[in-house]
Amino acid sequence: MVRFGIVGFGLHAVKRLMPGFALSKNCTVTALSRRDITQAQASAREHKIPLAFDSADELCGSSEVDAVLVTTPNSLHLKDVLTAIEAGKPVLCEKPLAINSGEAKEMVEAARWRNVRFGVAHVFRFDESVRKFRQHVAAGDIGRPVFARSEFSFLADPSHPRKWLYDASMAGAGPIFDIGVHCIDTLRFVLQDEVTRVSATARSDKRSGDVESAAALSLEFSRGTIGTVLVSYRAEYRTPLEFVGDAGVLWADDALNVEHPIEIKLRRGNEVVQRDTASNHLAYALQVDAFADWIEGKAQFPAPGEEAWQNQEILDAALRSIKSGRAEAVSRVSNQKH
Repeated sequence: MVRFGIVGFGLHAVKRLMPGFALSKNCTVTALSRRDITQAQASAREHKIPLAFDSADELCGSSEVDAVLVTTPNSLHLKDVLTAIEAGKPVLCEKPLAINSGEAKEMVEAARWRNVRFGVAHVFRFDESVRKFRQHVAAGDIGRPVFARSEFSFLADPSHPRKWLYDASMAGAGPIFDIGVHCIDTLRFVLQDEVTRVSATARSDKRSGDVESAAALSLEFSRGTIGTVLVSYRAEYRTPLEFVGDAGVLWADDALNVEHPIEIKLRRGNEVVQRDTASNHLAYALQVDAFADWIEGKAQFPAPGEEAWQNQEILDAALRSIKSGRAEAVSRVSNQKH
């Protein structure tokens, strides 16, 4: 049983991570940290977690922690990940990995230098729905992919628990970083292809302050597919996913949802020729179990740090495109594993 410590135990840990650990086969949570020790102890009591700390340093130094899961705000990922790596602890970090690609590179290289397992919580790689999309595309069921579309929206009003969402110094950007990275990673994973250039446009409003509230990205893939990513903090929760090929169309209305079954449709001409049902309720459990397997040398983890670094290069190019008004090239990261 691999014992995890969760750094930055907050809403995401309560809503998603702890239910995932409860369903996992080879993982348990033995420690958590929050900035306030009183709150940390209260959370530990509530969730029956043995140890509570008020710093990542103490948690990472605990002999009762085998692996570290970093869930702090984006701007703290670099410090917290490096703390875990320096302690020799395998570390799984929430997305987006960093504020910029320079930070992502520093984390990956530190993990390589110390020979520490370093993964990123691109949880949708563990969705049954996303894996079915990947299988269909790989099998040639839609022919050559021409278009790929991923959208993600949710309402982020002023009462949202993550108060830092609109603070660029902590978040890096708005929905482009927060949920756009999910869309980008999903398209890369399904297509098993790399983005070479990005064009992006964004809009902000009074509530979003110094980050965008909505954005559209156009992604050029190396094998010719054109991808579209639409993200927003101003629409109800929705996660449609679609791949259009020269021999068919594959789509689902709410493909990335982890709370209810997903129907995936394959259409040729005007006829739906296949319908698949997928359930993503085990995604968070599968993610931590896969990371535990990697630690124990049983299998490769599907989302190593290099994959998140590549996504960060795409995010950086998108921000450059918003400023320049033109398509921006994406740097390639070495040693990616799809």
